[in-house]
Amino acid sequence: MRDPAVAGQFYPSSKEELRHQLDDLLKNAGKETLPIIGAIVPHAGYIYSGWVGAEVYARLPTKAVTYVIIGPNHHGLGAPLALSKDFWKTPLGIVESDVELADALSGSIIVDDELAHKHEHSIEVQLPFLQMQFSDFKILPIAMGMQDEETAREVGQSVASAAHKLNKNIIVIASSDFTHYEPQEIARKVDAKLIEAILNVDVSELYRRVYSQNATACGYGPIAATITAAIALGATCGKLLRYATSGDIVRDYRQVVGYGAIVFT
Repeated sequence: MRDPAVAGQFYPSSKEELRHQLDDLLKNAGKETLPIIGAIVPHAGYIYSGWVGAEVYARLPTKAVTYVIIGPNHHGLGAPLALSKDFWKTPLGIVESDVELADALSGSIIVDDELAHKHEHSIEVQLPFLQMQFSDFKILPIAMGMQDEETAREVGQSVASAAHKLNKNIIVIASSDFTHYEPQEIARKVDAKLIEAILNVDVSELYRRVYSQNATACGYGPIAATITAAIALGATCGKLLRYATSGDIVRDYRQVVGYGAIVFT
């Protein structure tokens, strides 16, 4: 069992308080269900980025069997490309990992390693949103310590190939924040350039802009892997649902973090 690592920090540890907060976030998000194949959501504390991420979760279709959640490995523990077969626990209950899909990735560059997930928050904070929206689903958590373009493309292709092999309906979710700790005007400028490449589902251009802008988005690898998988699964375009920064919440614009809610259909 993978116990919560950041309950009481990034989101409430109380079941009742967590449900109340999520209900408010989802209630105030858009209501139109979209044919989402892939998505990008933030992973900061709910008080900062929850209202952005809710825009994706409120619009997810109900047909997906498994949510493949790809996040960066902030702690550097474990294998550089690691999936989890464990059950994941949150204050809202237990979520089962899709072992069948995980086994279908055997022989790829993604290996089974629970240590990489032990303290990582980027995937954990997504689960309560899914638990509020759906009762019957599985997850496949993937932590990326390596985020270069070649690796990201291979991760995305491997995930899509495994889903095709099993004829399994999946939605791929990249967990990433955008610019970290820059003035608001710089964050918005840099993030707009990255988002433009993302909406055009252009992985190579995304990497060019990450490097040319010295971008500090923490999950550009998971984003690229998700774009790659989404295209292989039939997506043709991206749509920005909301962009905001931490400054929009705390009204301090000197050092902000950027958050984006993007879907691929």
